Amino acid sequence: MTELLALLTDLVAIDSVNPDLVPGGAGEAAMAEYIAAWGRANGLETHVQAAGAGRPNVILIARGRSAVSTRGGGRSLMLNAHTDTVGVEGMDSPFRPAIRDGRVYGRGAYDMKSGLAACMLALKAARDMDLAGDVVLSAVVDEEYGSIGTEALLAEWERWPADAVLIAEPTELAISIAHRGFVWLEIKTFGVAAHGSRPHLGVDAIAKMGQVLVALDAHDRQMRASPTYDLLGSGSLHASIISGGEEISMYPAHCKLLVERRTLPGETAESVAAETQIILDEIAAADPDFKAQARATFARSAYSIDADHLLVRQLKRAAEARLGSAVNLVGSSWWMDSALFGEKGVPTVVLGPAGTGAHAREEWVDLASVEQCRAIYTDLIAAICG
Repeated sequence: MTELLALLTDLVAIDSVNPDLVPGGAGEAAMAEYIAAWGRANGLETHVQAAGAGRPNVILIARGRSAVSTRGGGRSLMLNAHTDTVGVEGMDSPFRPAIRDGRVYGRGAYDMKSGLAACMLALKAARDMDLAGDVVLSAVVDEEYGSIGTEALLAEWERWPADAVLIAEPTELAISIAHRGFVWLEIKTFGVAAHGSRPHLGVDAIAKMGQVLVALDAHDRQMRASPTYDLLGSGSLHASIISGGEEISMYPAHCKLLVERRTLPGETAESVAAETQIILDEIAAADPDFKAQARATFARSAYSIDADHLLVRQLKRAAEARLGSAVNLVGSSWWMDSALFGEKGVPTVVLGPAGTGAHAREEWVDLASVEQCRAIYTDLIAAICG
C-alpha cells in the first residue's frame, strides 16, 4: 500500500489539465515524462508516442516468453488509462494531494490517476510473473476532450497489439460492459430578413426554431419514457447552444441550434440525422413557411460487450475472488474510449476504483479500492496471459 500511495500522490501532484478543455492548461507532457521514467526504472519496455503537439502517449510493455519474436506466445492484455484531467476552477490546492480517512484528495485522484497507478503496479508485477503473453499499459492523452491519444494508439496498433483491453476508469469496483455514445447535431432554420415594421415581408427564423425545440423536447420525453436497453435505459437529447438574428429591429433570416443526442448501441450518426430530418419534415408539412436543415457534426459510438464474453467472465471471477462478494455488471451513461477499441474489434471491459468528484470541486478516491483494483488487474493478467 505504501508504494501505491506514493505513486498515486506523485501522479496527482502533476498538473495535467487538458489544454483543449482549458486554454493554457498544462497538458500531459509532465505526466508522460514521469510514467516513461518510471517504466524504464522498473525494467519495462517503454515507448513514447506523439499524439499531438506536446501531447505524448506512453506505452509500457512487459513481454511474455518468446524465442522467436518480440511478442510473447500467449494471449495479450492491454491496461488503459488516460493522463489528462479537467480544469481546477474553484478547487483549493488541486495538485497538493491530501490523505484523510483512507481517501486521497486532489484533481485526478478519482478520474483517473488512481486507476493509472493501479495499472502501473499491476504491470510491474507482470514483469516477474513468467507469462506466456504480453501485458501492455497505454497511458493516453486527451480522453476528456477528443481522445486523440487512443486514436493515435490505434493508428499504430500493430506495434503493441492486444487480444483484450481493460480500462481503469472509476466504476466503484463494478464491471462496466456498456456505455452510451453521442451525436452532435447542427440544426438551422431559415427565415426572410425584413424590417421589424414590415411583418408581411419577414419570416422569423428564431420563431421557427421554437417549433423545433418543442418537437425535440417531445421526442426526448418519448425516448426516456420507453427505455429499450437493459443496462443503459434510453437515448436522450438536449438543446445546448442557440444563436440567431442580426439586430433588434429586423426579422432574423437565420437561427442555429446545437443539439447533443445521447445514443444506444446500434444507433449511428446517420440514424440520428435521419430521425431528426423526420421531425423537421413533419413541421414543414404543417407550416409552409418553415425551412430547416440538420446535419451531424461529430459522433462517438455507444459500446457493449456480451455479459457472457470470456473476458467479462474472467474479470468477474477475478474481482469476486478478491472482493469476496458478487460484482455487478453495469452500464455507464457517459462515453469512454472503450468504444474506440470496440470499433477496432478488440473486446474491452471497464473496472476501476471507488470515490467521487469527477469534474467536481472536491475529488477523492478510496485508497483501499485502488489497492483492490491493483490486485484484480494482476489476477486478470495471470488468467489471460499466463
